[in-house]
Amino acid sequence: MHTKTIVELAQGLKNKDFSCVELTQYYLDRIRQSDLNAFITVTDELALAQAQAADDKIALGNASILTGIPYAHKDIFCTKGVKTSAGSKMLDTFVSPYDATVSQKLNQADLVMLGKTNMDEFAMGSSSENSFYGAVKNPWNRLKIPGGSSGGSAASVAGGLSCFATGTDTGGSIRQPASLCSITGLKPTYGRISRYGMIAYASSLDQAGPMTKTAQDAAIVLNVMAGFDEKDSTSAEQKVPDYTTNLNDSMKGLTIGLPKEFFSSGLDDEVANHIMAAVKEFEAMGAIVKEVSLPNSIYAIPAYYIVAPCECSSNLSRLDGVRYGYRAKEPKNLEDLYLRSRSEGFGEEVKRRIMIGAYALSAGYYDAYYLKAQKVRHLISDDFKKVFEQVDVIMGPVSPTTAFDLDSVKDPVSMYLADIYTLSTNLAGLPGMSIPAGFAQNLPVGLQLIGNYWSESKLLNIAHQFQQATDYHSQTPCKYKTVGTNR
Repeated sequence: MHTKTIVELAQGLKNKDFSCVELTQYYLDRIRQSDLNAFITVTDELALAQAQAADDKIALGNASILTGIPYAHKDIFCTKGVKTSAGSKMLDTFVSPYDATVSQKLNQADLVMLGKTNMDEFAMGSSSENSFYGAVKNPWNRLKIPGGSSGGSAASVAGGLSCFATGTDTGGSIRQPASLCSITGLKPTYGRISRYGMIAYASSLDQAGPMTKTAQDAAIVLNVMAGFDEKDSTSAEQKVPDYTTNLNDSMKGLTIGLPKEFFSSGLDDEVANHIMAAVKEFEAMGAIVKEVSLPNSIYAIPAYYIVAPCECSSNLSRLDGVRYGYRAKEPKNLEDLYLRSRSEGFGEEVKRRIMIGAYALSAGYYDAYYLKAQKVRHLISDDFKKVFEQVDVIMGPVSPTTAFDLDSVKDPVSMYLADIYTLSTNLAGLPGMSIPAGFAQNLPVGLQLIGNYWSESKLLNIAHQFQQATDYHSQTPCKYKTVGTNR
């Protein structure tokens, strides 16, 4: 049952092959038996209550395709009455008094929330090891990282602990774990999905999106998640199409751009071979391939790691031990309260980024660092605009390697390089996807699709057609020898 897609489960519920309550209990049992550490909070009672309500709705004939489908919610979205920790000790006791807009939309769609997934603290990381609740394990090999920061969400889908999951992507945090866990992950255009109630890391970069088994499932979920929200000043007043409408459009005449910068030194040879094999699959379907250049993408890492820390240092300043969140015990004075609450409540990577951001924004350094990074950001965006005058979609790798060993990367800069192919998309605010494209030494490889603004329908169409021609997306960890477990 856990290998079924949203479409397949919806059909099973419609045919009364099983009830929502039975389906939900099945997933809850799998979560309890799992050793992936994919969840921070499991909401058994809430899930079963939502499942019963969904069964009642189905009985009345008022169900939609998503009614009663169990999902996992990244623990960065506020959920009324349920702990929302963002993977941090700082918010370990925080129970949100309201729902994020995404949470509200999913509730209105009669979905069943199984729980909140583990993640890098405040979405800062590429491995899901920077969590107060411990590292998440990759379902394909429990000695490997699942990617980050949405690693718990990716592991829950790949490991059969949920039908789909929500994720957020600030610099690749949906696409990179989707790639390393062999699922479909979509980061929409910036502003496509409301950020209201989504705990902010870098406000000009953060974007929510679906993490699913297939592109068709992603289209179905995006139909619910997308849309303008007056509570979010960065939400776009852009009409939401039905993302399932054009899934079966032909690939004939599609123009694919391959950035030469994405295929330079640093890319693993086996990963490159799988990416090129996927591109040839599109050529066989009638697509046209041409080499393009994104010359300023080589500056994406330094630009991102100035812009994002600057925004995070501002966003996290509200967590001071006074209003909510972790509070140091028996402070001597106000200064001691601030100092110890933040020192004890934040993890090392979060403190590192706060300090970088505070330094770059300080007097005398603002122009030299933050302002210059924003100028580079515009250059990166201009590169994409020029390329999209020539091609319909950009393709390339998501990650330079397959999943690496847990606790193997100690140097922060080396960790930052894991996002070398994804950061530029966020800096430009463009939509991007990762879809399964093969396996290198039994570890997943993802193909990245980058589209022009508001081209999610086209990306989903391209991804769906690839998944009709290949079966990588239907492979599950149980079909391979999984390391670090006897299952």
